[in-house]
Amino acid sequence: MRDLFFVGYLVLLLFIAFKRPFLFTLIYAYVDIVAPQRLSYFMLNSVPVSLIVFALAFLGYLLADNKQDSRFSMRQAVMILLLAYCGYTTIQAEVPDAALEKWDWIWKALVFAIFLPLTLKTKLRLEALALFMVLCAGTLIITGGIKTLVSGGGYGVLVLLVDNNAGLYEGSIMSTVAICIIPLILWLAHYGTIFPPDWRVKLFAYALIFSALLIPIGTEARTGLVCIGVLAVLQLRFVRYRLLYAAAAAAIGLMSIPLLPQSFTDRMSTIENYDSDQSASTRIAVWRWTLEYVKTHPFGGGFEVYRINKLTYKLSKVDTEQYEEWGIDPDDVDARVIEDEARAFHSSYFEMLGEQGYPGLIMWLFIHIGGLWRMEVLRRKYAKSKKESEQWVAPLAIALQHGHVIYLVGALFVGIAYQPFVYMLVALQIGLDTYIGRRSAEAKQLPIAKKLPQQGTPARPHKPFAN
Repeated sequence: MRDLFFVGYLVLLLFIAFKRPFLFTLIYAYVDIVAPQRLSYFMLNSVPVSLIVFALAFLGYLLADNKQDSRFSMRQAVMILLLAYCGYTTIQAEVPDAALEKWDWIWKALVFAIFLPLTLKTKLRLEALALFMVLCAGTLIITGGIKTLVSGGGYGVLVLLVDNNAGLYEGSIMSTVAICIIPLILWLAHYGTIFPPDWRVKLFAYALIFSALLIPIGTEARTGLVCIGVLAVLQLRFVRYRLLYAAAAAAIGLMSIPLLPQSFTDRMSTIENYDSDQSASTRIAVWRWTLEYVKTHPFGGGFEVYRINKLTYKLSKVDTEQYEEWGIDPDDVDARVIEDEARAFHSSYFEMLGEQGYPGLIMWLFIHIGGLWRMEVLRRKYAKSKKESEQWVAPLAIALQHGHVIYLVGALFVGIAYQPFVYMLVALQIGLDTYIGRRSAEAKQLPIAKKLPQQGTPARPHKPFAN
């Protein structure tokens, strides 16, 4: 029955999209984020849904879309270079079979991120993509929030829509994404036009934000707690009464502690005492191994190169309960030596460095830091604009910038260098940047066009800024 529902829903969306081909692009975002093929028992999981929908989106753009307003940016060019470089390192990979398996989904994420900004030619399309990203992620966030309220969740215990540990269904990744889209939710609640802001839209938005804040609690992901802290600090940039805001945030945080599950507070305490936590100590050991590896392999070892690592490190404090089970007095043991191998990077920065070397890391940083800079340029340019048709620009730039900062901080501790959702966020930034740039250029040319004599084909009329 569930399979029939998913198939029927997807077919209905595709049927509607044949009338409005841009909708194929949004359907691809839905398929990539929610992954209905993972939720299906047999009808969708045997069909290459993602590839089919992307082909429809690309053909729809080629055959039915006006390419005159499409623009290509420097960051898209760098993504093409990164795609080509990743293809090269995959051929030269230390672990060929595993590298090919990872390449199979990464090239799709990069190609879609390169293609997507070409379709984002109006404010309505920008908003539609932002709305789809929020609602699709909200499908998982709402489920996780409800389960957290009911059961309290737990590390590796909270199941979202399906018991799967890949993509957004993994706890730390979902926690990072849930927090980084909060600024985008707020923008839609105040400046959206598809669902005009009223009390119902704002109530849903605030409820979704509450659910998003519950995800790090339900998953017990330490990365999520760090991202919440970053979000709180970023909000200080634009609040009028900063001391009052900081005091209120601190008070809410302190009052919420007694309501949190004991397992959550115990796990969060390991952030400070990282040297007694095997997971945290393993990450540091892997990062050290990566720095040593690129000394002799500056161009990286290809995808999944971490599988060749061998680690030896010490925990300065023992696991008391474990030693008691072994009949050993913990006080007699100062430290224990851990030997491990094939441990993942657990950091996007070291993931890029180890797999793609210094060239790949530089290109990756250019893509992301370039986005932060361009959003800051737009924010400063339109922050004081008095035109009603431009009031939404600076707030959207801020929302995309803040969400991106949260991702980059979360990426310090999670291997999400190629996460498709984040590349959609990057594409949304590029789309906003190129759209505003084109509209500004047209606005400057309009007075000149009015002075020229009307000969031959009339000049293209100037469209309103909003849509």
